[in-house]
Amino acid sequence: MKAQQRRMSPFDARSVMLFAALALGGAGALQAQAQGAAGSSGGGGKSPAAQGSDTPYSYGPGTGNPSRAASNAFQRADADKDGKLSEQEATQLPAISQRFKELDTDRNGSLSPTEFEKGLLS
Repeated sequence: MKAQQRRMSPFDARSVMLFAALALGGAGALQAQAQGAAGSSGGGGKSPAAQGSDTPYSYGPGTGNPSRAASNAFQRADADKDGKLSEQEATQLPAISQRFKELDTDRNGSLSPTEFEKGLLS
């Protein structure tokens, strides 16, 4: 008796190859993420996004350093460059403006950079 061979269509072969590539890529990404979380990224125990800051975490791809992003947003909104955000200046940032009174913990009518960053992280 002759053994029967099943012929695979080109579509099936490509589908299997695509699935294998996605599985290997996902496994590689998972391994890289696990190594970064374990502190073996080669950056002195910090992930590349957190290097150069006091923050030991990252908010994901493209966000970089949350402290730097908060500082940049604060500086753009601080129109008079006095180092604090008034309620009027905060209107440029709707997420902050809506919670201005809640974020103004010292009740001085303005947000300090610390209050601003805490508001972004909460």
